[in-house]
Amino acid sequence: MKRLLLWLLLAAMTLSLTACGEWADEPQNDLYQTLVDYYGAGKKEEEPQILTSFALPYLSGQTADPITCADGAQRTLGTLLYEGLFTLDPAFRPQPMLADTWSCDDTCRTYTITLRRNVHFSDGSDLTGRDVVYSLKRAMASERYGARLADVSSVSADGNTITIKLKTGNASFITRLDIPIIKNATGSRTFPIGTGPYYYRNDDTGIHLARHENWWQHRPMPLQRVELVKCKDSDTMSYAFYAREIQLLMCDLTATDTSNVYGSGSYTDAATTTMHYIGINTGSRAVKNPAVRRALQLGVDRQGCIDAFFLGHAQAAQSPLSPASDLYPHSLDVPYSPDNFDTAMAEAGYADGGTVKLTLIVNRENGFKVDAAKRIAADLSHHDLQITVKVLSWDKYLEALSSGAFDLYYGECRLTADWDLRSLIGTGGALNYGGYSNAETDALLGELLLAGDSQRPAAMLALCRQLQQEAPILPLFFKNVSVLLPSDVVGPITPTAANPFYDLAHWDIEIEWN
Repeated sequence: MKRLLLWLLLAAMTLSLTACGEWADEPQNDLYQTLVDYYGAGKKEEEPQILTSFALPYLSGQTADPITCADGAQRTLGTLLYEGLFTLDPAFRPQPMLADTWSCDDTCRTYTITLRRNVHFSDGSDLTGRDVVYSLKRAMASERYGARLADVSSVSADGNTITIKLKTGNASFITRLDIPIIKNATGSRTFPIGTGPYYYRNDDTGIHLARHENWWQHRPMPLQRVELVKCKDSDTMSYAFYAREIQLLMCDLTATDTSNVYGSGSYTDAATTTMHYIGINTGSRAVKNPAVRRALQLGVDRQGCIDAFFLGHAQAAQSPLSPASDLYPHSLDVPYSPDNFDTAMAEAGYADGGTVKLTLIVNRENGFKVDAAKRIAADLSHHDLQITVKVLSWDKYLEALSSGAFDLYYGECRLTADWDLRSLIGTGGALNYGGYSNAETDALLGELLLAGDSQRPAAMLALCRQLQQEAPILPLFFKNVSVLLPSDVVGPITPTAANPFYDLAHWDIEIEWN
């Protein structure tokens, strides 16, 4: 975990946002580190903090329904209140939670899941299949989970047995079932009823999360109760953390909205399934040849972009799955080398001269992306290639993607943890803006989807080898999210992208209860 200084982060973020024109190719990470080193030199160690309570922010009047609430404070609270059939560990492996046993048929289109017995909601009622069906059907109609469940044709229950039928076979579909389950017919409540280790309570001692004494896991927790501090918006949450009125924030330090400023404390990053990449219009004459696309893949300094423009909050990736996954084919990665890029471009038939002009589009709403796009374009503008970055509003950016009015584009995509890439690079995929189509690639995408646990590593390796040769997109990195905590109060934690409290039972918290 690293120290965060309030004004230092503000300065670093402000520089990144204002650097879209003048500072695009400057090493902003060097400036950031210089400031850290200068102001950290000779700085006295802070006295260890002893907490007398542990508090989280909440947005009064806004729903905490885990299916429909917005990202942010309410969703963070939900990780203590609700549980899914499965949860994803830090390597995106599915671990059973409310599910006891599960199986799928030979076509991987019908899943049968049996619920754990003796699981109780916080109001004392038993978890049943009816609650799961209610929750999953709401999720299917929701903005957050609708896309990942789009392949579900039906979900039903017979007592504690759930049957989920899919339109297309998927041997890893359970990775998509880390969806919070709430009690039937409680979705309209501000705080629906859940099965998690805590529940919402408002009594004469104040608004807080109380321990669910009949929680099915029966694991000791380091927090007897969690206070709730009313906040108006993200800015007031940031100030509350700075003032030590709240003790945890989960945030994306390189999001489009960088108005938030976080106070002195420590952060721990968690890997996500959100990929940044360079998309390629495979119909564009200059990049139609796969040899050229392979060469461009070698010319991107991924770690340099992460350090310079994303404050280190990402993991470089040359294949389209998170390096945190056990399936990531590290053996295929090639160290960045301008010499390798030069050689590959020459072999593809490109020499110096700057006669071929390409356009790379990026949306202007995120200054981090704009800076990275300009750096990448500059690095690749050699050997007869001259790449111009066109910064567009979000609407114009989408319009250009839809009409194919680009050679390259800077893209961001949140993948599912089964690493299903059909939408992004499959023939006719909804996000396949580059128009890439290859029968062998489509076949390998399908084989990965149907591969069982023992076959998945080989299937993923085969697919990534094919993508390395074809290079329909250029993966850059996978983003991290950050969990902010007071310094020297909580021992090492292991958050996930969906749950900052993933290993709460093992937290070592310096706290003296009043």
